[in-house]
Amino acid sequence: MSYDDSVVIEAPSDSFWEVGNYKRTVKRFDDGHRLCNDLMSCLHDRARIEKSYAQQLTEWAKKWKQMLEKGPQYGTLEKAWLSLMTEAEKVSELHLGVKCALMSEDFEKVKNWQKEAYHKQMMANFKETKEADDGFRKAQKPWAKKLKEVEAAKKAYHLACKEEKIAISRESNSKADSNVNPEQLKKVQDKVEKSKQDVQKTKEKYEKNLDELNKSTPQYIENMEQVFEQCQLFENKRLEFFREILLEVKQHLDLSATSYNTIYQELEHTIKSADPKEDLKWFRCTHGPGMPMNWPQFEEWCADLNRTLSRREKPKKTGDGVTLTSISQTGEQASQPPTYNSYEKNQNDTTEWSDDETNNPFNCNETNGDNPFDDDHSGSEVKVRALYDYEGQERDELSFKAGDELTKVEDEDEQGWCKGRLENGQVGLYPANYVELIP
Repeated sequence: MSYDDSVVIEAPSDSFWEVGNYKRTVKRFDDGHRLCNDLMSCLHDRARIEKSYAQQLTEWAKKWKQMLEKGPQYGTLEKAWLSLMTEAEKVSELHLGVKCALMSEDFEKVKNWQKEAYHKQMMANFKETKEADDGFRKAQKPWAKKLKEVEAAKKAYHLACKEEKIAISRESNSKADSNVNPEQLKKVQDKVEKSKQDVQKTKEKYEKNLDELNKSTPQYIENMEQVFEQCQLFENKRLEFFREILLEVKQHLDLSATSYNTIYQELEHTIKSADPKEDLKWFRCTHGPGMPMNWPQFEEWCADLNRTLSRREKPKKTGDGVTLTSISQTGEQASQPPTYNSYEKNQNDTTEWSDDETNNPFNCNETNGDNPFDDDHSGSEVKVRALYDYEGQERDELSFKAGDELTKVEDEDEQGWCKGRLENGQVGLYPANYVELIP
């Protein structure tokens, strides 16, 4: 083997067998511990998302349930619409269950496995990391020592080859130079001879060290393989555990198998149960022509009444129209709510009730479907409190319970009736002596 300046020495390979390259295998222990932390953080983030989603669904369901209950939708279609809120509440419960399963089961399993698998030491990272590093270092030490000797012998051999080449070049130059005396030439030739001996000597040592290294290589491979397999076994446990955990997480996240199917089957059934014809029938009987009516009838004068107050006529009603008797109260009834009589027609009233009359306060042409009392109110408004329960007998009368607060928008008229407004905005008439001023 000769030395050549043009030969480029290659950098050490990235092979596992190179000295110190086992560190990547040892590093897997630290990486495994960190991956446990990463998995727990991953599960925690997903649990937070599940909780947030569940809370948003609950808030959405609560908001729209209240709006629907107060809104104009009615009947079976209202129930179908409300079933969306029910679905949201059930889905919210499912996702809260997912959150609990992720944190109380999966998260805790990873945490406990990490604690049992990795043992923290005072002066080092983990016991498992130190044991693996010591095992590889012990297996590699004899071979690494011989390799170092081989590298030193190779370096000495290559250096001797270089010196030999330089000496031969000087000898050639000296022979070509006539000014060089024989004594100087002899020294150059002796130098060449010595460099050749050094080359041979270093070459033999290099070959010997390399031969010893090659003989120890099988044992080196066996020892390194043994330690590596131990690391592999530990890593295999971690990988198997992670796979099991991920499968359990999948089971907790997968709500499509049974839970979701049940919810959406119920949702579909409820929506399909909506019956527009039934809703129209209900509205007809509750708010339309199907409603019962206390048609005006002749009422005989009652002698037991101390006084009879006639209810004032509805706004814009002219001429002799409908008159009702109102509040009556005797001395023995001072602690009882006042009584009232319903509408009473004047016997001399021959005018026929008609929606076409321009004076009809409920004519849709005048009110456009709105409450006839929604016009501007005159006078100051004051707060009053109901003393007794009162159930309105006509469309323009208010209903309230004892203790309810309302706003008086017009003062008491000569028949003993006031105009007021409930907290929900409804405006109508009520008996003046059924309320008291709020101080």
